[in-house]
Order: sequence, then C-alpha cells, then structure tokens
Amino acid sequence: MITELIALGVIILIIRLLYRTSIFNISKNWVTHLQEKFHIHNIYKIPQYNEFSQENLLFRKISTYIKSLHSVEESDYAALYSGDKPGDVLVSLGPDQTVIDTFLDVQLKWTYNQHENVQGAVLMLRVKSRDKKRILAPYIQHIYKVVDEIELRKKELRVYLNNCQTGKWRSFPFVHPSTFDTIVLDNEVKNKVKNDLEQYLKSKQYYSKIGRVWRRSYLLYGGSGTGKSSFAAAMSKMISYDLYDLDLSKVSNGSDLKTLLLQTSRKSLILVENLDMYLMGSSASVSLTAVLNYMDGVVSSCGDERVMVFTMNCKNHIDPMVLRPGRVDVHIYFPFCDFNVFKALALSHLGIKEHKLFGQVEELLQGGTRVISPAEISEIMISNRMSSSRAIKTIIKTLQNDKGNIEQGGNNAIDRERVSGDSDESGSGNKREGSIAMQEIRKLYGIMKLRNSRRQESLDLS
Repeated sequence: MITELIALGVIILIIRLLYRTSIFNISKNWVTHLQEKFHIHNIYKIPQYNEFSQENLLFRKISTYIKSLHSVEESDYAALYSGDKPGDVLVSLGPDQTVIDTFLDVQLKWTYNQHENVQGAVLMLRVKSRDKKRILAPYIQHIYKVVDEIELRKKELRVYLNNCQTGKWRSFPFVHPSTFDTIVLDNEVKNKVKNDLEQYLKSKQYYSKIGRVWRRSYLLYGGSGTGKSSFAAAMSKMISYDLYDLDLSKVSNGSDLKTLLLQTSRKSLILVENLDMYLMGSSASVSLTAVLNYMDGVVSSCGDERVMVFTMNCKNHIDPMVLRPGRVDVHIYFPFCDFNVFKALALSHLGIKEHKLFGQVEELLQGGTRVISPAEISEIMISNRMSSSRAIKTIIKTLQNDKGNIEQGGNNAIDRERVSGDSDESGSGNKREGSIAMQEIRKLYGIMKLRNSRRQESLDLS
C-alpha cells in the first residue's frame, strides 16, 4: 500500500513537471505576455500608512479579503501563520508574490510588496485600462461586503501596543477573559457604566448636533489590585472595540504622542494606565501640556468613535485641570476589599454563599486594621480552591498577622525612640516624640479616610 502511494506521488510530480514544460503551457504564457504588452494596464497602490503615518483601513480590509481567496492557497509561494486557536493555520500572500482574482469576468492581480526603504507594506492592484471604469468601484464595494461578512462571523478584537523604536502600534489578538459578569464590583456601578456605554454607542447624531466629538472618557481610580485594568478590558469587549494600550514611558515627546493618537482607528478604546504615577514622576519625557492636549486637544478631536480610559491609584494630588469635565466624563472608584467584595469572590472562586467563618472575616475587614486588595484575596482562594475552609482560614490568618505586625511595629518603634532618647539631648528627644505623635495621627487619619472613601459615590456621570 505504501509503495503504491509513493509511486502515485512520483507520477503526479512527473505530470506536473511535464505540464509546466509542455508546449501548451509555454504557448499560454506567451499569449499572456503578449496580451499584457499590447494592453495598457492601470496599477493602483494601497499603502499600509498614509503620509500622516495613519493606518490605511482600506489596506487592512483588502489584506483580509486576499487571505480569503482560494487562489492564495493554490499559489506556489505563500506564508503560513498559526491561528488563535490550536491547530489553526492561516495562509497569507508572501512578499513580492502575486495572486489572481476574478470579478465580473475580469482578471485582477494583487501583489504584496514590502521593502526596507518604504514605510510599511504596499498592496498593488493591476487591472486593464479598458475595464477599470466598469470594474473598479463595484470591485471595492464587493471587497467591503466580503470583509464585513468575515469580520461579523469572526469578531476578532485586537490589542495594540506602541513601539518606542518605530513610533507605531503593533497588534496582537485580544483574548482577555474579563467580562462585566466576572468583574467583582458593585452591581449598581457596573450597570450604570454599561448603560452609559450603550447610550454612547447610539449617540452619533446627537454629538454631531451639539458640535462635540463622538468620544467618551473614563477615569478608573483606586488602589493597586482592585481590578481597574480588567474592567477596561471588559469595557473593550462589551462594545467590541479594539484596545490601544498606550505606554507613556515609550513616548519621547508630545509630537509622537499626537502621532500615536492619529494612528488609532475608529471603534477603539485607548487605555492609559497609572497616569498619576507618570504625572507626578520627575523623569517624564512628555509634559503635562502634551498629556492635556492628548486628552482633549485639537488633534484628539480628529477622530470619532473612540473611548478613552485612564487609570490612577489616587486622584487627590492630581491637578484639577487634568480631571475637569470634557477631559474626563465619568469617574469610577474601585475600593479595596470589603465584606461584600469578599462574598462575591467566595461565590465565584469557591462556589459558596455562606460559611461559618464568614462572621470572623467580616469583623476583621470592618475593623480597618489592614487594607487588602481583591487581587490578594483572589490569589489566596485560587491557591486553596480545593478546600473552601482552608482558603477562608488562610485569609483570616493573613488579616490577623497583618494586624499583629502593625501593632507590634508601632510599639517597637516607640520603644526604640525611648531607648535612644535616654542618651540624647532633651531637644532631640522632644523632636522624636513629636515625630511619633505625627505618625500615630497619620495612621488614624488613613483609617478614617479609608472608611469614608468606601461610603462615597462610586460613579459620577458629569
């Protein structure tokens, strides 16, 4: 059986070789050559970027269309890429290769060119001059229709990262698992955000009527590990917008920041994380003015259908100009873990609604002796997911140990000051006592501020 298959394969190769070298094939190639020589052709270039370094959406759509052609798979030279799912193989047109398409009985040739001295890649369409008026506009409409059907069927979102060397975006498949159903946050807050996003999607004519750019901006603020980044990913997936994750540390100046903004496409969510840390840092390469212009300047008004999301750990020390209405429309507070958040995590991670140790956890969390993030609680539950009792006991132990460390650390600090004060001058001892008193006041103020912040309104729709 194996011998017969090998013999059959050899016969097929011989037939294919004879066909390519036969008189018929040579004659066919000569006829094609003569036709191309005596017929004037038009060549259209579709560059990947325009003169302003903005992505050419037509290039993206045509690339998707060409990948769907059967002639690409049948070509002698093609590039193979792994798909998003295991076992998926994507066939694409290789560099400097040509693929033939037929539309309304007219032959069209696509060539993919990518040279080092050219900014980005270029797709070239070759069509006979006598057919261009009849074929070009319907053909482009046909491409748009096919690609729309492919995108509707596929619904693939992408995440874009800015590259410090090229000053452009690089894209990857966006497969973040977070959704509004999995995010642990007050349901009323989540519903208000969802309703606000849904209303934004339907408001194109309203924004045009009042002379405003069709854009919406959000501030997600709260401590580290409270779920701000995951919430931004869930927003992107809900409205089916590509996510542009802007890293300000990779931007050299304000001009590059504007260029990156112009390169974003419609239906995109632009995420800027840890904006407060960047603005308060001393080594920032982009000025505050550049950031403000990025948020609502003239350049930012050049693109509709964009959602901008900024995250901060704390907004109390940020210049009010940054957060004024128009630059930031919606403020969403992400609290540290309280008992309600703990119960939601216990239900999603451990599958339990009640437990005999819940009362002890509630007492420790309400005591305010230790601030713990939902991410830390989540990690403990994941590590002990095989036993809910062990997970809750570990959380209780963590809270109790932190409480003991805080109390013991404070007493040791006071004792050390007292011991060293015996051998110092009285003025130095008074300074230390004043410093200790200030530390105790700040500690008490921090606990009161945390409790008050949990009572404040989580969402402010300006």
